[in-house]
Amino acid sequence: METLENKSSKKSSSHEGYVLVTGGAGYIGSHTVLELLICGYNVVVVDNLSNACEESLIRVQTLAGRPLKFYHANILDEQTLIPIFEKYNIWAVLHFAALKAVGESTKIPLDYYWNNVTGSLNLFRVMERFGAYNIVFSSSATVYGQPDIIPVNEKCSLGPVTNPYGKTKLFIEEAIRDMCAANNKWNAILLRYFNPTGAHPSGVIGENPRGIPNNLMPYVSQVVQGRFPFVKIFGGDYDTVDGTGVRDYIHVCDLATGHVAALRKLKTKPGCVAYNLGTGVGYSVLEIIKAMSRACGKEIPYQITKRRPGDIAVVTADARLANAELGWYPKYGLDQMCQDLWRWIDSNPLGYPESSNEAKQILQQMSA
Repeated sequence: METLENKSSKKSSSHEGYVLVTGGAGYIGSHTVLELLICGYNVVVVDNLSNACEESLIRVQTLAGRPLKFYHANILDEQTLIPIFEKYNIWAVLHFAALKAVGESTKIPLDYYWNNVTGSLNLFRVMERFGAYNIVFSSSATVYGQPDIIPVNEKCSLGPVTNPYGKTKLFIEEAIRDMCAANNKWNAILLRYFNPTGAHPSGVIGENPRGIPNNLMPYVSQVVQGRFPFVKIFGGDYDTVDGTGVRDYIHVCDLATGHVAALRKLKTKPGCVAYNLGTGVGYSVLEIIKAMSRACGKEIPYQITKRRPGDIAVVTADARLANAELGWYPKYGLDQMCQDLWRWIDSNPLGYPESSNEAKQILQQMSA
């Protein structure tokens, strides 16, 4: 049987050194790791698997036909990171590792501040110790709070942010800006993305559902599966095409290529720069539901209720800076996002299977 190591000899890496991906077994992280491997990068993944599953990385390697290195580690423990930096010549870090549920963050804010902010500071300290001064940070459009410009560009005011999750992203951005100002060896790209959705077109990797979803698309998906009776729409009287709120959705594979484009940009020594990743096209809640209905061939029930406090009618991204400076353009529209998402759900109705002993052994071998 051909092993991943044997396959990798057919696709030799065109890049020296390693890229460390924290949270690389998660939804956006795993799709980005796949894109990195396809593009020839050597990858080391660190993940504590609290929001992820071993199976995602095994599938990523199979899709890429190349191996990666994996460490089951928590960035809250600085000492677990040091041997990894000692063993590998890490020249850049893609930092995804974080707790990420907006609603949950309002209930357990200390956990979010401790995990997201403290974990990031630990990572940055180790990076500085080993001279790994290049970072792409997984930020979020939540740092804009209630945007004062629509579509939202990078000159839009930051904050006030209304939830602890978004605040942690803003705090980490500020820490990175301060690091870059204090030491010009640092180069950082802050990627503020809007509403990720979709899955890899193969249907092999996607978002692993855990608990009640906080975001629209995963919730719509679970209504399709019969886990919930209908989609609750908050507000049907906005000044939009059909009265429902409009948001900018972006395919997860487009996000993955955006991270690779940012990694290339780091080699030009840009300092600290923020970029929006979005399509610039807004879709209403009802348009999302109709597109998902087309993808799965089923009518999706919904009920319209009153608006939520603080929600606004339209939020879309102005991503022209990323277009111009990163050479990055999104490829996928709404129908493709929904078709790929449904292909993943239909093939994996319960998400990734519970990790088997075999899967755990394979991951252990990755760090050997």
